Amino acid sequence: MNLHQIKELLKKSLVKHLTTAISSLELLPVGGGSINDTYKVIINGSKKYFLKLNSLVAFPGLFEKEKNGLEFLARQNCIRIPSIIFYETADNYQLLLLEWIEVGIRNESFWKKFGEQLAQLHIISAEHFGFPEDNYMGSLPQENTIANNWVEFFIQYRLQPQINLARNQDRLDKSHIASFEILFKKLDSIFNTEKSSLLHGDLWSGNFMCTDQSLPVLIDPAVYFGHRNMDLAMTTLFGGFDKTFYDSYHYYYSLPPNYREQWEVCNLYPLLIHLNLFGKSYLPGITSTLKKFS
Repeated sequence: MNLHQIKELLKKSLVKHLTTAISSLELLPVGGGSINDTYKVIINGSKKYFLKLNSLVAFPGLFEKEKNGLEFLARQNCIRIPSIIFYETADNYQLLLLEWIEVGIRNESFWKKFGEQLAQLHIISAEHFGFPEDNYMGSLPQENTIANNWVEFFIQYRLQPQINLARNQDRLDKSHIASFEILFKKLDSIFNTEKSSLLHGDLWSGNFMCTDQSLPVLIDPAVYFGHRNMDLAMTTLFGGFDKTFYDSYHYYYSLPPNYREQWEVCNLYPLLIHLNLFGKSYLPGITSTLKKFS
């Protein structure tokens, strides 16, 4: 679909969902997304929005799940979430239009606030682990079947599906499978017993923003109730956040003594996701972690 076709598709949706008459519509491609086509939308020369576009056939329900996750996080009133203007499907495409966030400086105040607000989010709990609906982690389906026990949930609905997929693609060998089996038996001693936490679910450095008032904003969630170190581990996966963020989080919701060990194990899940999506360049990180625990 070319830019003109996207504009025509968007116009039809805007007429339905906005009360404003549209005299002009600009559509400017925005980089950074590996799954979706993304655009800055400017209506009538001044009103700005953020558009995500994708195939409804290739990734059914992707934006509907994202919308539901954003709305669920927003209802908690812990941390800012972009306002949803509309979600719609048309002509085998799915569209998600969000408010435009003006970007600011990630200063010390920003990182302190981010740590505090994420801790507040993680304090929100449920009786079980999982979520009422499945969603996506990146472009891969993520199963959120309810479980009573974190280790059970982590094995059955996080690690095992990705292990199976990687094995079917010849990206893991028998030695890796054996190492995972050894690790599974040690998970009860690695993870402390905690109530479940409401998670963003995909909290790497590309899935948060800083407003022009230096306040944190969460985007692109993969929401579920899980162990809070799943979120914190992911923050370290590609370089880590500012130290002030972790100090602030720990002040409001103290971490267990072996939190770094837990982070290494938790990151097996996103590493397996990357292995399945992008290939064997992510295998050394998985192998290194498995060696530590087998």
